[in-house]
Amino acid sequence: MTFKNLFIDHERSSEEEQWVREELAEQEQRFAKIDQQMHDLAPTRAKWYEEFFDRISVRGFNADGDQKVKIKRENLPAKPQDREDQVIWKYGVDSDDNG
Repeated sequence: MTFKNLFIDHERSSEEEQWVREELAEQEQRFAKIDQQMHDLAPTRAKWYEEFFDRISVRGFNADGDQKVKIKRENLPAKPQDREDQVIWKYGVDSDDNG
């Protein structure tokens, strides 16, 4: 077993299997809704990117205290033509307890 293999083989009752199927279906519906909302937000997000790029190329950003650094327009990243923004869920929610 490798470190990244997180699967633990175990037995589940039929009641547990049913709960897992229902939970999975609900999560997939939530994900589809979030994915659609992210897709619908794409034009607004593109505007936010441009506003951010304008700020860091015209006014600059704080590098250290009051020292501001401007980034030249030609050094700003370009979005790949064949890629859209994605909803990615890898790690889940951190625990609320700090213990």
